[in-house]
Amino acid sequence: MPITRTTRRAAATALAAVALTTLSLGALAQGSYPTKPVRVIVPFAAGSTTDIIARAIADKMGQSMGQTLVVDNRGGASGTIGQQAVATAAPDGYTVMIHSSSHTVSPSTFAKLPFDTVGDFAGVTPISSLPNALVISPAKGIKTLQDLVATAKAKPGTVNFASAGQGSATHLNAEKFKLAAKIDAQNIPFKGSAEAVTEVLSGRVDYYFSPIAPVIGQ
Repeated sequence: MPITRTTRRAAATALAAVALTTLSLGALAQGSYPTKPVRVIVPFAAGSTTDIIARAIADKMGQSMGQTLVVDNRGGASGTIGQQAVATAAPDGYTVMIHSSSHTVSPSTFAKLPFDTVGDFAGVTPISSLPNALVISPAKGIKTLQDLVATAKAKPGTVNFASAGQGSATHLNAEKFKLAAKIDAQNIPFKGSAEAVTEVLSGRVDYYFSPIAPVIGQ
């Protein structure tokens, strides 16, 4: 059965918001797509920036498609657990993933991955671009960027920062800052931004280069 205009339009509507999938267009030719719920894998914990974006997209797309998009959080191992789940899923268009720039960094972060970040996925579209904000625990008494640098230099090796996982954009931003400021600080990785922000607010971690969404209300 050839892909009809209606089928193409349904597929385009469904895929316009997702970043990566193992979709086989041949599967869409078998009938009107989608005919069942679509699983949207987020490779970070609930409450992370990627999760917030994915849930907003899933809600609106579900309304326009007349089908449910189920967000499935597969956080851990810097996003590779979620990536693996998508890479091994059936290429039928019913398992897709919304990821961050960490997807492209994974091969440089890990010596060996159980999937090919290029060959095992089909990139669909960029979704969003968000600014980051440097957030510091109020309990630390650090008021400015200069204060943070001075503290780190006065007590080398005692300052730490949160990240949403090894090799994540939040981690790389912090490493770039370390090089520019010529300071020493330890990375404390978490499963997502929600956990990282909580730890910084509690004072257990010193600072975090956070996507703006989880901290805008703080």
